[in-house]
Amino acid sequence: METIYTTLIFLVLLTGIALPYWRKVSRQRGDAAQKFDKNQRMGIHAPVTLHPQFDLTNCIGCAACVRSCPEHVLGIVRGKPAIINGAKCVGHALCADACPVDAITMGFGTPRQGMEIPFYDDTYETNVDGLYIIGELGGVGLIKNAVVQGTMAIEHAAKKRARGVDELDVVIVGAGPAGLSAALAAHARNLRYVVLEQDEIGGTILHYPRQKLVLTRPVELPLYGRLKFSEITKENLLTIWLEIVGKFDLNVKTGHKVESVNKLDNHFVVKTISGTFRTANVLLALGRRGSPRKLGVQGENLSKVMYRLIEAESYKRRHVLIVGGGDSAVEAAVGLGTQIGNTVTISYRKPEFVRLKEKNEIRIQEYIEKGLIRTIFDSEVTDIKPDSVVVRESGKIMHNIPNEFVFVFAGGELPTKLLKESGVKLRTSEIEQAEAVVA
Repeated sequence: METIYTTLIFLVLLTGIALPYWRKVSRQRGDAAQKFDKNQRMGIHAPVTLHPQFDLTNCIGCAACVRSCPEHVLGIVRGKPAIINGAKCVGHALCADACPVDAITMGFGTPRQGMEIPFYDDTYETNVDGLYIIGELGGVGLIKNAVVQGTMAIEHAAKKRARGVDELDVVIVGAGPAGLSAALAAHARNLRYVVLEQDEIGGTILHYPRQKLVLTRPVELPLYGRLKFSEITKENLLTIWLEIVGKFDLNVKTGHKVESVNKLDNHFVVKTISGTFRTANVLLALGRRGSPRKLGVQGENLSKVMYRLIEAESYKRRHVLIVGGGDSAVEAAVGLGTQIGNTVTISYRKPEFVRLKEKNEIRIQEYIEKGLIRTIFDSEVTDIKPDSVVVRESGKIMHNIPNEFVFVFAGGELPTKLLKESGVKLRTSEIEQAEAVVA
C-alpha cells in the first residue's frame, strides 16, 4: 500500500511541478536559441563593451548567470550559456558574481561597427607612459566601473609626481563620473591637479534625456563615502556631483575643450582653447559621445536639428522627427509623445528595435499601439528642409514629412584624432582581444 501512495505522490509531483517547470525551461531555451540565431544573422549579437566570456569546460549549466542579468543579455542556447542580446550588455559583471564555479570572466570580445578601443594595462595606463584612459572611452560603461578606474589610475599616477614648480601632477580631461572620481582621489592624496571639461559638470550624464534613470551598483567614492542608490534620475545624480564638487572645492574648469596632448621629455603639454597646462600625468576620462555623429545630409546645419533633448515639456503641438533606435532615441520619443498635440515620428535604419532595455521596449510598443508615435523602420533621412524632412524607406519609398524639429541620436564620434596624435595605440576586432579588470 505504501508503494502505491509513494508512486501516486511521485506522479503528482511529476505532473504538477516538474513537467510544468520543464516545459517553461524548454520554452525559454527555445526562445533564447531563436533570438541568438536571429541576432547573429543581423550582426548585433556581439557586445561593444565589457562583457561575459564563458569557460565551457567548467560551466555546469545552472543558468545562474541568466537569472542574474537584469538586461536579459544571456540565455541557455543548445545546452550552453550564450550572449543572446549583446547590444543590451552594459558590463556590470553581475553574471560573473552569480556563477558558482567561476566559469565567467569579464573582457572585451570583438568590437563591432568600427569601434576602436585604446590599449591600456590593469592600471589603465596606455602605451604612453603617464597617459591613462578611464571610463567610457576605454569601452566600459557603468558609474561603478568609472569610479573604480578613476581611483586606481590616480593611485598609479601618484607615483610619478611633477618636477617643476609650474607643473601639475595630473590633468584630468572630462568631468563625468570617471573624471570626478579621479579628482576626488587626487584631492585625497594632495596632488596638484585640474579637471578640464568642454561642457558642464556631469559629462555623458548631462546628455541623457530629462529624468532618465541611471542604473548602477553601490560604490565607494574617495573622500565622500558610499553612494547607496541603485536607480536615480539624471537630475538627482547631477545634484550629487555638484554638491561633491562644492563640498571639496574640486579644481574643475568648464568650457575648456582639449585640443592636444603632447609628451615632451618627462612631462605633457595639454592645450585647450583657453590655455596650456604642463603636467606629469594625464587621465583621459572622455565619453564616447563627446562629438555627436552627423547624418551627412543636406539641411543638417539648420537650427532645428539637435543632438540631445533636455526639456521635452518645451515641445508641444509640434511635428518632431527622431533619428535613431537606441535607448536615448526611444526615451526622447516617448517624452515628446507624451506632450500635448505632438506628432512624433521615428526613423530607424534597422528593420526593428534591437538595442533597447526591457523597460524602454515595453513602453515604446505601448506608445506605438496607442498611435502616439509613428515608426519608419529600414529608413534613412536624405534631406532636411525648413518645414519638412525627406525620409527614404527600404531604399525606394520616399516620405516627405511635415517637420519643425529633428533630434538625431546616432551616437558619438570616438576622439580618435586626439588619441592617435597623443601616441595612444588603438585595438579593433582585426587586431586583438584584450582583457579588462573589473572590481
